Amino acid sequence: MKETILSYFGSDAVTPEQFFDTFRRNEYLEPEKALLLAVLEDAINCFQKYMETEDRSGKERFAEAEEWIMRGGNDWLFSFDNICELLGLDPQYLRRGLREWQARAATQEKGRQHSGLRRQAA
Repeated sequence: MKETILSYFGSDAVTPEQFFDTFRRNEYLEPEKALLLAVLEDAINCFQKYMETEDRSGKERFAEAEEWIMRGGNDWLFSFDNICELLGLDPQYLRRGLREWQARAATQEKGRQHSGLRRQAA
């Protein structure tokens, strides 16, 4: 009899995932997280784009991005560490990846300069 009644009304048992899904927004990224991601993407783009620039404005943008990214700690809401953690990213992993990318880019640039010098000497 109980099974028949439950078939009409359903069970009251709810999984934790079903419960918390009722509080989640339907958008892919919540607006707040989208903003945090945009801040992070802009800093990484500035770091990569302006790393080897020669103009003053580009150097300032690189220095600002580098300082924000490499500065450890979560002493203010929009620190690199806080944004990464709110997005579920490991800030140390990102820093290490950017430093490795920077070292590879510098090595490639030195190789290009060196091969250019050899061509000029020939």
